[in-house]
Amino acid sequence: MNEPRIEVTADGSIAVVGELNHQTVPALLKSSADAMAEARDTQSDVINIDLNNVSRSDSAGVALLIEWIRQAQKNNKTIQFHNIPKQMRDIATVTGVDKMLAI
Repeated sequence: MNEPRIEVTADGSIAVVGELNHQTVPALLKSSADAMAEARDTQSDVINIDLNNVSRSDSAGVALLIEWIRQAQKNNKTIQFHNIPKQMRDIATVTGVDKMLAI
């Protein structure tokens, strides 16, 4: 299994790498806390999250994105997702959360 991880890039955006599923998302949510806190502490009102290196996702991956949006909103930030994989876009569309993710 491809364990996911969070990487903070040189420009301060967040890159997600690996597989997002019901088994991996809980640990990733916990490990993302530091990266999200770092992003919240910046002067920018926008947190950029690149999903280009997500190898696979199920509905738990989409739920993770929604949770990150919720956390950002609590801190008066917005999230912009980049390179959302087709599999995640399809799940978001079917579940009706595509507008929330700005797909």
